Amino acid sequence: MAAKVGTSDTEGKFIDLRRTIRAMAAEGGTMTGSKANFLQVQTTTDSRAEAMDLARVAVESRLAACAQVAGPMTSTYWWDDGIERAEEWLIMLKLPADRYEELAALLTERHSYDEPEIVATPIIRGSQSYLTWITEETRPESAENTTG
Repeated sequence: MAAKVGTSDTEGKFIDLRRTIRAMAAEGGTMTGSKANFLQVQTTTDSRAEAMDLARVAVESRLAACAQVAGPMTSTYWWDDGIERAEEWLIMLKLPADRYEELAALLTERHSYDEPEIVATPIIRGSQSYLTWITEETRPESAENTTG
């Protein structure tokens, strides 16, 4: 790919990527404009028990339709001016983008880390039935469903 006049090669690739994402959205992807409708949020923790608890609470609270726990894995990172290495568990949560702030608040409140990783990645495309399921499972139950 040749760089566009007046732009670096990196800027040209970025412009092409934005065009691709817009085209995908126009073809029925999960993005409208530049905003994703669905997210995959991830965080890590140092114990399987905490990972399972965070996953359970997020799903029970209907802030995520699904939570997957993977691990253990090894993380290498900077902390207190030094390189650290630790065994961690990864939690991946699927949710509508409009539930992100509540989920992030829940994770921050319940997480044992001083500075937990809470990273959201847009879900650009997915099967319509799966995305519908995510939406349905992250909405609070109506009053008529809880009165029995």
